[in-house]
Amino acid sequence: MDKITLTIDGQLLTASPGETLLTVATRNGIRIPTLCHLEGLTDVGACRLCIVEVIGQLVPACTTEAANEMVVKTRTEAIKKYRRQVLEMLFAEGNHVCSFCISNGGCELQDLACELEMHSVTVPYAYPRNRVDASHPWFLIDRDRCVLCGRCVRACGEVEGAHTWAFAERGHTARVITDLDVDWGDAESCTSCGKCVESCPTGAIALKGASNAEMRKDTDMVARLVERREHE
Repeated sequence: MDKITLTIDGQLLTASPGETLLTVATRNGIRIPTLCHLEGLTDVGACRLCIVEVIGQLVPACTTEAANEMVVKTRTEAIKKYRRQVLEMLFAEGNHVCSFCISNGGCELQDLACELEMHSVTVPYAYPRNRVDASHPWFLIDRDRCVLCGRCVRACGEVEGAHTWAFAERGHTARVITDLDVDWGDAESCTSCGKCVESCPTGAIALKGASNAEMRKDTDMVARLVERREHE
């Protein structure tokens, strides 16, 4: 199989046909921030935090395939500014008060704010007031902390095969739902496997009973399960 040659941040690298820019960069120690990406799941380019520059255009690294002689920039000042703006909007459209979150200290959104040096939010807050759904015996979802990354949807569909989670509506009213928009505890398709809980990057989907700063997710669970199945 012919190898592809490309340049990322001045480094001459090789890739296999079909590999994404994110895969190539990660393999070569080049850090690209992500949120909707999770090893073992199909990439969808939802969060746009992995944006990179290719010939003057901004593209998501997780869904853009490497091409021969491609020149990629991942850390320009413009890209950093763009990522911070995306992150600000994610914070503003939800209620991400870290000090009162069960995932405080173990949240990918919080980690990205530190990494990207997002010191404040310059856009108006939406202050949503969605009901916390604690109808499931073991889990709950606080949609005000959801960033619509879709990792729960893909983990449930692609790995568990239950297809309990899905998206409903569009724009600022978009949200994740269970079955045909019933309470989670009434979702007959749910197997209570917990993959959605471990896949969630924030405190949106969590175990019941976890207190402030106590929740820690096993985000490698999906990748381990997928790898084991491939070797069965």
